[in-house]
Amino acid sequence: MYYNLHSTALENNLSRSRVVCLHINAGSYHQIQEEVIAAAREKRSSSICFANVHMVVEATQNKYLADCVNNATWVVADGVPLVWAIRAIYQRKQERVTGLDFLPDLLDRACEEDLSVYFYGSTTDVLQATLHTCQQKFPSLKIAGTYSPPFRALTSEEEDLDVKRIVDSGAQLVFVALGCPRQEVWISRMRHRIPAVLLGIGGALPVLAGKFSRAPNWMQRFGLEWLFRLSQEPTRLFRRYFTTNTLFVFYFLRGHLMNK
Repeated sequence: MYYNLHSTALENNLSRSRVVCLHINAGSYHQIQEEVIAAAREKRSSSICFANVHMVVEATQNKYLADCVNNATWVVADGVPLVWAIRAIYQRKQERVTGLDFLPDLLDRACEEDLSVYFYGSTTDVLQATLHTCQQKFPSLKIAGTYSPPFRALTSEEEDLDVKRIVDSGAQLVFVALGCPRQEVWISRMRHRIPAVLLGIGGALPVLAGKFSRAPNWMQRFGLEWLFRLSQEPTRLFRRYFTTNTLFVFYFLRGHLMNK
């Protein structure tokens, strides 16, 4: 178990606090966004992970994944339980930074800043719907490219070709939608080969494209967004949510008691 009560500062000016096995950045939503925009302007190889309960549980069971996440430039609290955990351990308020909010806000900023973006992952259908949505909502957005890789392990030649596509496109913000843990591992491995900000956005594209609805604000505030998503995809998500939510509580309490 990698749990302690120390905060660390890594590649930016924002301290980090450990929750179970992940180092979560302090700082407001606005601070994180401004740092990401600055890195994109400079074409600085960097990355951001949006941590939730599922990621914490996966990382607790897989140290390599934990290292991949913790090596990101920013690791932010996407899930409400992580916000609650930080408040319980460190007695400080932590603002939630969700991929579902960050994606459209960053696309809006990319229009203002004339930054180019690339969508990597998801499915061809979702990418096409995303392009249509962007044309409607962000007409001045510079889309450098899109690509949906096969849903299997890629060969080194395929990975090299994907990286070349992204680099040659000149994209400054790369939205990676491969799902956890695949996207976090890919980002960690490819980050220093791509002069851009890589953002692991998981299932945010179908929501942006209107294929799924976002939970009502009151459900988001009370940490019930998972329940809303479960109602939309019960077959796929029931086992995952039941297992991961239970394990997160167990890992958190075990670590908290060990450090008392």
